[in-house]
Amino acid sequence: MCAYAGRYGEDPDVWGVAGMLHDFDYEMHPRAPAHPMKGAEILIARGVAPEIVHAILAHADYSGVPRVSLLDRALYACDELTGFVHACALVRPGRSLTGLEPASVRKKLRDKAFARTVNRDDVYRGAEELGVDLDEHIAFVVAALARVANDVGLSGTTAPMPA
Repeated sequence: MCAYAGRYGEDPDVWGVAGMLHDFDYEMHPRAPAHPMKGAEILIARGVAPEIVHAILAHADYSGVPRVSLLDRALYACDELTGFVHACALVRPGRSLTGLEPASVRKKLRDKAFARTVNRDDVYRGAEELGVDLDEHIAFVVAALARVANDVGLSGTTAPMPA
């Protein structure tokens, strides 16, 4: 989210907070419609900026909250794709983002058994709503994740996760 904020000349702190908080309540409320509705109640009570709460609510189609701002559309576009790209990297030799191409990600998107909980329609619709070509969006997300690869376990230097 911070990378897209930079691309669009927006505040990376605001966009980063939205990205970090958007699923904070998922373990407590993993089923719709509690997530993200219950989380939004907590965020409002704690004084989180309304634009962030709106984007968090809008990232769930079933919330009924429309995506009206660029922040809303970017959060929605990045949500499913970021997790999917992470999963793609984890099955690569070296568990790394290095050399991960949009064509490889698209191929995995067509494989319904791979990362099966990722909503493919959300990935496609997210790029469309953000107004970017899917390959461009994938490449951008890969590049953004590569900048923080050490922090998210995708640098290729971490030990394999236990089975």
